[in-house]
Amino acid sequence: MTGPTGTALRLTVFVGETDLWHHRPVYTEIVHRAHKAGLAGASVFRGVEGFGASSMIHTQRLLSLSEDLPVAVVIVDTEERIRAFLPQLDEVAGEGLVTLDRCEVVRHGGREAPR
Repeated sequence: MTGPTGTALRLTVFVGETDLWHHRPVYTEIVHRAHKAGLAGASVFRGVEGFGASSMIHTQRLLSLSEDLPVAVVIVDTEERIRAFLPQLDEVAGEGLVTLDRCEVVRHGGREAPR
C-alpha cells in the first residue's frame, strides 16, 4: 500500500454532459480547478441513462440518442481539503447536484514521477 489511507470525504458533482462554463464543459472546469487546488485526484464518469431536476430521461439507447447524458465528477480527499474546495463549485456547478459522503480509503496507489 502506498499513499494515505483512512477516513476521507467523497465529493460527487452531477451535471449534464452539455452543461457549459464559459464555452467549456462544466465537468472539465471542475477537474481543472480540482487539479489547480492540489486535490488528490478527480474522475469523470459518463452515465448511460438518467434524469435530474427536469425529470426528462436522457439515454444513449440507439433509438433515442441523447446528447446530454448525465456526468458525475468524483473527487476524494481529506474533509478539510474538500470543504475548502466547495466555494469553487458555487459558480461553476450551476444547476448541478453536489453531494458529500464520508468514505474510507483502504488503498491509495500513487505513481512514481517520471524521471
